[in-house]
Amino acid sequence: MHNVLVTGGSRGIGLAIARRLAGAGYHVIAVARHENDELNDAIQDAIRQGRGALRFKPFDLSDVEAIPGFVKQLRDEFGAIHGLVNNAGIGTEGLLATMHNSDIEALLRLNILSPVVLTKYVVRHMMADGAGRIINMSSIIASTGYNGLSVYGATKAAATGFTRSLAREVGKLGITVNAIAPGFVDTELTQSLSDDQRQRIAGRSALRRLPEVEDVARMVEFLLGDGGRNITGSVLTIDAGNTA
Repeated sequence: MHNVLVTGGSRGIGLAIARRLAGAGYHVIAVARHENDELNDAIQDAIRQGRGALRFKPFDLSDVEAIPGFVKQLRDEFGAIHGLVNNAGIGTEGLLATMHNSDIEALLRLNILSPVVLTKYVVRHMMADGAGRIINMSSIIASTGYNGLSVYGATKAAATGFTRSLAREVGKLGITVNAIAPGFVDTELTQSLSDDQRQRIAGRSALRRLPEVEDVARMVEFLLGDGGRNITGSVLTIDAGNTA
């Protein structure tokens, strides 16, 4: 049973990924600061289904200095980590001119620094094992832009740049590195949108709807499986045709 580490695994896209992978037979380690009822329900579902497994590990990824020890702890407890899904992130909105420096720094820290450092310590083991799959969560905002999301957009553009170069670095060792760029998915990050804004975004999309968290989870499952074995350095867009 392959171990897959999913950050931000307690809600939204991360929880959908954790649920789906556990149902597909993976041993999922969901990382978040706190457990919640939804994650606990998913853990119980995984036990009932009896195919894969879902475990929760509490960790604050903004504590970058503690990441090396955390990865060692995971390795000691679970063994080789086959997949890493860098999904944790914050979507703080704000006009750059009035955004607090502390908010800018928190966004950059959790959305860029944390996943890069976490990947560093996980990929070392993957390199030694000669196999691994890394999936970074980007966003269509990285390429389209959106009012009030300049810092968030910068972090998501960083995720795609990181993905392409890292794919070059580790490809010869049998490791794939890809990014997923969701559109406006129905999650906590888009709750601030009014119904009117949602309808406008859906109306601009080729399929006239918003994608769902389950669509992203299916793509993660595909990339981790045999279908993704020759896909690397790619950014896969899931936006119902919003950027078509």
